[in-house]
Amino acid sequence: MYQQHFGLQEAPFGITPNPAFFYSGNTRGEILSALLYAVTLGEGIVKVTGEVGCGKTMLCRMLEARLPRGVDVLYLVNPTLGPQEVLHAIAAELGLDTSGRRADEVLRALHGELIARHATGHRVVLLVEEAQAMPLETLEEVRLLTNLETARSKLLQIVLFGQPELDQHLSLPRMRQLRERITHSFNVPPMPRDQIPYFLSHRLRAAGYHGPELFSRGAVRLIARGSEGIVRRINVLADKALMAAFADDLPYVNSYHVRQAIEDSRYSCAAVLGNRSMIAFDRLLAICLRRRPT
Repeated sequence: MYQQHFGLQEAPFGITPNPAFFYSGNTRGEILSALLYAVTLGEGIVKVTGEVGCGKTMLCRMLEARLPRGVDVLYLVNPTLGPQEVLHAIAAELGLDTSGRRADEVLRALHGELIARHATGHRVVLLVEEAQAMPLETLEEVRLLTNLETARSKLLQIVLFGQPELDQHLSLPRMRQLRERITHSFNVPPMPRDQIPYFLSHRLRAAGYHGPELFSRGAVRLIARGSEGIVRRINVLADKALMAAFADDLPYVNSYHVRQAIEDSRYSCAAVLGNRSMIAFDRLLAICLRRRPT
């Protein structure tokens, strides 16, 4: 909607993870490098935790994109599956037909397929998102898959991505065996305030922007306060602030535009907003639609 107004080739602050917009600051580049090393090493289970919206899925997509040739990536898209269901789901990711097979038969088929891929020089990595939602019994079943190995290497590398609740689950006595299999743990931190201007600039440049800084210092400070450093919130607030600036026909984003975005998103308290009256975003959207080029 506002791309042409600001000289953008695409929307810079979408919340769908897009590797083209990956920001390597605030340890994210280092975490990605460490993940690549850990997965390439191929030992044990790797764990990545962080708050909702902090960028775990982006790291997951970047990991897949950067893995070398010969590494086959599997996704476990439904972490709420039961122990037997998860075996069928992983087998399906490998292209196996397991309909009507018992759990032990599925496990044998999995083992055979992993050995066959290993014989051709391929390694297999299983990426599990939202792992904190996985039943404990299913986590244990996944742990048992790391027992599939040759004399020299594991046949399946597992990377768990989850919210802090995953650590709570792993701290339980019954999860001790899984906890001991985790060889590398990484935490994705919130974005500190001093990094947010660089993050915003990086996303804008990646979207094709070539002009001066779009967000005023006051606007950046409010985005930092309203988002509390959560990347998804930063993107949402920045996108809505750009819409507000577009509705005002201005070439920059000021504090007032961010206040409108915060009010609409309900991310922060009155201490951030003050007592100023905000225009409702449904009215703002109507203004933007009227201004959109035909």
